[in-house]
Amino acid sequence: MIVVTGATGNVGRSLLPLLADAGEEVVAVSRQAEPEGLPGGVRHARADLGSSASMRPVLRRADALFLLLGGALNGPGEPAEALLDAAMEAGVKRVVLLSSQINSTRPEAPSHTRLREFEAAVRVSGADFTILRAGGFASNAYAWAESVRTKRTVFAPFAEVALPVVDPADLAEVAAVALREDGHAGRTYELTGPEAISPRRQATVISEVLGEEVAFVELSREEAHAHLAQFMPEEVIGGTLDILGRPLPAEQRISPDAEHVLGRPAAPFAEWVTRNLPAFR
Repeated sequence: MIVVTGATGNVGRSLLPLLADAGEEVVAVSRQAEPEGLPGGVRHARADLGSSASMRPVLRRADALFLLLGGALNGPGEPAEALLDAAMEAGVKRVVLLSSQINSTRPEAPSHTRLREFEAAVRVSGADFTILRAGGFASNAYAWAESVRTKRTVFAPFAEVALPVVDPADLAEVAAVALREDGHAGRTYELTGPEAISPRRQATVISEVLGEEVAFVELSREEAHAHLAQFMPEEVIGGTLDILGRPLPAEQRISPDAEHVLGRPAAPFAEWVTRNLPAFR
């Protein structure tokens, strides 16, 4: 049995059918009530990663665990060791953690303290572990969906700064491989897209796939900060804008790890837009 946390997010929603279609017994975990559209045969469990007591019943009989902190990234909760101890006591043998590239490029970033704690706990848990350090998500472009629908305009800072954003579906596919197949224990994979792409170019791609002109308006850093403050914790905003505006060379590097694991190139941004085009219509 494979337990998938963060089951309602962009990665989790892609991971569930991959595992179910492969014939795995899957439990989808979220903090909310059962979501709509779960793949056939997937069971839902309501639990909180910040509470090992709520996770213990879920982990019974589990062989593998996919860890995605989601909204708990900066939230309160027990030490990460409490959850990993519960998993080991339940007999979990394999753990795959979705982490962040920032933990290697900016190891002191305060925004990712909690995630670094989970990385450390996974490494010493005694399980066969795989850590997936993801770059920026292609799905962050959902933030532009409303303005594209209503104004046919993308508003974003740092128009020409290019980063190799990764398709969440690729993250899910790599996770499925690591959860089901041998040969990935002890590995840390850095997962990016196949090309560095700027916000202005992303807007052009959306325009091309949509078949209609989409304008691009560059925001100042101050304007971008005000926008992010509507939904992002203050302690995260500065670091996020630093990465978007002044990325380190390692953050602009295209990693071969996704292609190595999947046996095919990582999906380009245009593929993500095509698959999610209804959000922008």
